[in-house]
Amino acid sequence: MTLGYDKSLYVLAFDHRGSFQKKFFGVSGAPNAEETVRIADAKQVIFEGALKALGEGAPREAAGILVDEQFGADIVRKAKADGLTFAMPVEKSGQEEFDFEYGDAFGEHITEFDPSFSKVLVRYNTEGDPEMNARQSERLKRLSDWLHANGRKFLFELLVPGTAEQIEAAGGEEAYDTDMRPALMRRAIGEIQDAGIEPDIWKIEGIDKREDCEMIAEQTRAGDREGVVCVVLGRGADDDKVDHWLRTGAGVPGYVGFAIGRSIWWDPLKGYVDQTVGRDEASSAISANYRRFISVYNGG
Repeated sequence: MTLGYDKSLYVLAFDHRGSFQKKFFGVSGAPNAEETVRIADAKQVIFEGALKALGEGAPREAAGILVDEQFGADIVRKAKADGLTFAMPVEKSGQEEFDFEYGDAFGEHITEFDPSFSKVLVRYNTEGDPEMNARQSERLKRLSDWLHANGRKFLFELLVPGTAEQIEAAGGEEAYDTDMRPALMRRAIGEIQDAGIEPDIWKIEGIDKREDCEMIAEQTRAGDREGVVCVVLGRGADDDKVDHWLRTGAGVPGYVGFAIGRSIWWDPLKGYVDQTVGRDEASSAISANYRRFISVYNGG
């Protein structure tokens, strides 16, 4: 199949699981039935915000959501019935090392829900643990091969956390982010490609310099990968930082949009969960935040 994606893409991401249930509901480990209902209801509020955004001018052909099966199965079914673009995660939540949420049954779950994209979150530093990188690559190649053999699209969220030595050499986390991480991201993408892993869309951590966005996009399209694209992720940062990352990536050949989560829904949803904000007010604020980032990406 031809790799890549040929449209703009603005994803509202709320596939968070372990961190979501712990930080919003104080639930560690497997939630009970009552807790699961509360968590699923909170995710429903985010989805209601996405639907409001569509009704308030967000471009339906470019809009999308990213939500998990554990707490969002009903949301996914509604999105599918409504013809919305949606992605679902394949990875086990809250682990440093990528592994399958549903083990060998990953393909059955993907087939059942039929997402527009299957998504992985992967931490991969070429100067990190080589054995862990090798184990991850083996699993990711299995997934990549299965997805493309079955005519499905692959969304790859790449995180490149610095090693202690890298952060020290850079002079701190902030300097690592700006000065070292982009080149390490390019190397990681190259190694992942060399391992036979072929994403259609790369979900890329925010980058401060346009020339670094160009370098990353060029690497994702190296070889016969002209259709492969990048979207900017938000990292839960404040609006000013996310705005800067969006403006830096916007217009770079190969960049087509974003996948942002916490920066859109954290504050309104916290108000809803704490019962200081009503459901309608929370979903309206989520809609406004989502639409604002779309506007920023498009030069607003």
